[in-house]
Amino acid sequence: MGSKRSTDFFCLASAFNVVLMLSVALVVSVLVLRSLPIIHRDGVYPLVTSVWNPTREEYGFLFALGGTLVTASLALLISLALSVGSAVAYAEFIPQKLRPAVKNFMDLAASIPSVVYGLWGLRVLSPFLRSYLMEPLSALGLSGVLGVPSPAGTSFLSASVLLAIMVTPFASSIIRERLLAVPMHVREALYSLGLTKPEVILLELRYIRRSVLTAMAIAFSRAVGETAAVAMVVGNTINPNFFRVFSPGYTISSLIADQYPNAEAYYYMVPALFYAALAMFAVGFAVNVLLLRYGERR
Repeated sequence: MGSKRSTDFFCLASAFNVVLMLSVALVVSVLVLRSLPIIHRDGVYPLVTSVWNPTREEYGFLFALGGTLVTASLALLISLALSVGSAVAYAEFIPQKLRPAVKNFMDLAASIPSVVYGLWGLRVLSPFLRSYLMEPLSALGLSGVLGVPSPAGTSFLSASVLLAIMVTPFASSIIRERLLAVPMHVREALYSLGLTKPEVILLELRYIRRSVLTAMAIAFSRAVGETAAVAMVVGNTINPNFFRVFSPGYTISSLIADQYPNAEAYYYMVPALFYAALAMFAVGFAVNVLLLRYGERR
């Protein structure tokens, strides 16, 4: 009886996996099919130019693709520090009695709607970064490299910091649970070598490095695809100089959200936006594969 139940559960789980893979394949197929008109006309041209001129049916979205990579990469670096730090603090320093309350608070941060984060980022975070980070650095003559801040403080940097705050609860929960699951005999062996607590923590993080990379892959995927919050703080300005993080610009998700309502008025804009979405999917997929393969080799 027990063997039959196990077999049934395995078949059900396998069916769910097949449905999931078919769903992903369907999404990719739709993106490819809807992108074909612009691909046939322009090939890879939209990927390598920043000319976005609907009146002339010219759609180059390199500025948005670059903005996506810049904001997601900065968010990933900031989130790595925040998520690892919060996970280590939870597992190693917070007393047992306080852990349930801290865990509930961290999980609650993951459930806040993105539009709420966007409003907070627009009204609080962006002006704060402009007043206390962007303007002081610009006064030192770095505006030529980092860009000129907008009056509202909306920028790639604001979007990156906001994304880091949004994805940290997801990444931190994975690292936290895996850190707590480090076998006791491993901890005892490390302490028996006479190592200090910081040294033990570093070796424990190395022990769970694959889980850390998995958490970062999930965080990057969330950062690449986030729309509502990013559209509110990134500035939504065509900016070929997307490497100047103090300046406003576009990401692919904010470009789609901003341009799609009017896209039906143009023949090639809808295919161009689907092409941009396909490029965003490819970037997210490639980064996830690279991170996971790197973790396996290490």
